[in-house]
Amino acid sequence: MKVGLVGVGRIGALHAETLRDLPEVETLFLADADVARARDTADKLGISSSGSVAELLASRPDGIVIAAATTAHAELVHLAADAGVAVFCEKPLASDVAGTREVIAHVAAAGVPLQMGFQRRFDPGYQAARARLQAGELGWLHSVWACTLDPAPPHASYIPTSGGLFRDCSVHDIDAIRWVTGREVAEVRATGANKGADFFAAAGDVDTAHALLTLDDGTLAALAATRYNGAGYDVRLELHGSRRTFVVGLDDRAPLASAEAGVTWPTEPSYANFAERFRSAYAAELRAFVDVMAGRTPSPCSGEDALEALYVAEACELSRRESRTVRIEEVRR
Repeated sequence: MKVGLVGVGRIGALHAETLRDLPEVETLFLADADVARARDTADKLGISSSGSVAELLASRPDGIVIAAATTAHAELVHLAADAGVAVFCEKPLASDVAGTREVIAHVAAAGVPLQMGFQRRFDPGYQAARARLQAGELGWLHSVWACTLDPAPPHASYIPTSGGLFRDCSVHDIDAIRWVTGREVAEVRATGANKGADFFAAAGDVDTAHALLTLDDGTLAALAATRYNGAGYDVRLELHGSRRTFVVGLDDRAPLASAEAGVTWPTEPSYANFAERFRSAYAAELRAFVDVMAGRTPSPCSGEDALEALYVAEACELSRRESRTVRIEEVRR
């Protein structure tokens, strides 16, 4: 099986290492807008094939993994679909709802499979929480709490093109809530604040945000996100039911310090970043993509899933800007 990878930044380099080690991937071709960077990464990983996107497509791969800059995703997915190649794409598909819907339609017309990179669906904790909820172990679900708390902000140049905190960070929590609970979001109420660097406000963004989501069965879900969680990388999902509570991400590396006397937990250093916390999940989602490429399974995370999560993130951003409750129907256009 021949696989192409576009984009060899931090997440792209991690994907390249994973793909290189998969037994079914016989040839891995790396491409980047910076051809020299693709070649340097290939040399470091011992991969023989690298070059431009045009050269990658000309090599007739079985599938393409897109980890390039977010502004290039839509065009790259189009090119892959037109070439009849299975596509794995990191979020987002496009910068807005209209663009995302157009890409999904283009892929559907081409008849190629598309898998989105929502890696939390492949994390053992999220999978266990979903299975236990479906098995009825929690009783009926009344509350959900989800957070993505980054230890430090990205470079200032990233923020104007990031899409904002809800679309960039919380969209992963939104997808996890939909996937784990099996419910859709009906309405949201969101707010945000800036107490850090000035470049967030200058870009019309916030460095910290919260949102209350009401699911279609009345369950309440709360989101929290920040760029300034100095204690460490903290991603958790709490499911509170009438009988039990389950928490994803509550382990010896969760950056939580108790104020109670005599409590020494946690005992291990906190996770430094997303790549460290979700390394096994990133590997699992690419193993799943191999099965998608081979035609053994349908996509486990479709473009439609990405669109549904984007609708909620869009509603959160609108709610934050206008200080009001927003129903999801408002952003379905």
